[in-house]
Amino acid sequence: MAGHRIYSISVASVYPHYVAKAEKKGRSKAEVDEIFRWLTGYDQKALEGELAAGTNFEDFFAQAPKLNPARELITGVICGIRVENVEEPLMREIRYLDKLVDELAKGKKMEKILRG
Repeated sequence: MAGHRIYSISVASVYPHYVAKAEKKGRSKAEVDEIFRWLTGYDQKALEGELAAGTNFEDFFAQAPKLNPARELITGVICGIRVENVEEPLMREIRYLDKLVDELAKGKKMEKILRG
């Protein structure tokens, strides 16, 4: 599948940027991990395993144990693009993740971020 360049980038190479963005705003790595787990269904051990293995975004989402059905409630703009209008399924999953981490960094409560 010829896709966007980000599909072949390892999640582990971007993960520290998600954590840094959250921590810069007083949030925690544990909260970033909670977002990853909520979105994908990975447990903490499996998430750490995928990061350690250098799994790329395409495989990370393809192998996700259970993508959360509530993720379709995620709306808004990230990087100038409305996440709900992204047509490419894999890119939409990546944008969902970006949007959730962005909401975390903006100070939203976890209950609202996780569409609780």
